[in-house]
Amino acid sequence: MRVLAIETATTACAIGLGDGERRVVRLLASDRRHVEVLAPGIVAALGDLDLRARDLERIVVDRGPGLFTGLRVGLATAVALADASGAILVGVTSLELLAHGAHALGVRGSLVAVVDGRRGEVFTQRFELGDEVLARGEPAVERPRDLVIAWATNGATVTFVGDGVARYRADFAAVPNGAVYDLGVPPVEAALALAAREGGAVTPLYLREADAVANFSTRDRP
Repeated sequence: MRVLAIETATTACAIGLGDGERRVVRLLASDRRHVEVLAPGIVAALGDLDLRARDLERIVVDRGPGLFTGLRVGLATAVALADASGAILVGVTSLELLAHGAHALGVRGSLVAVVDGRRGEVFTQRFELGDEVLARGEPAVERPRDLVIAWATNGATVTFVGDGVARYRADFAAVPNGAVYDLGVPPVEAALALAAREGGAVTPLYLREADAVANFSTRDRP
């Protein structure tokens, strides 16, 4: 199966391209240059495997939560490619990609995926990693300190992953029975592995309003 995976939910922009046993995985940028690097990166990856866009059978895209601009760039690119190639579009979340990525690397037990949401907030979701990856609860917006206090006081063993953990590393590292696993970017390898799931229309998972809207609302208050 010929699959393209697109990851733009964080400050990093990455792609994965799979064609049977052949695979190309690339981190295109780590500094929010999604618009300028994504399309050329896809073209280059296709060329490396001697493929064209019309050869794609499935396109997997991270629909969030994460950075608003990055999500829009990734989703718009994925939808356009799917329309042009006839490929099936598959949506995944940044939080489940972190969980599946950690699982593939051998992490087991309770895991909390944490994506930096800026504004002093994080997007978070709990998973249980055993033979499979099971979600325990829905994605949510929390303040890092509240999340840390909750896990520090319940005494349960837990692993934290994601760029939100990296940003507030000192806080998360102080959780008793907690471990910080260095997996910041939702891995496109996990997206490629999830390509066989049911496809269809993909909508962004924002969880809250855009920064521009929030800033405007704040300025507009009397």
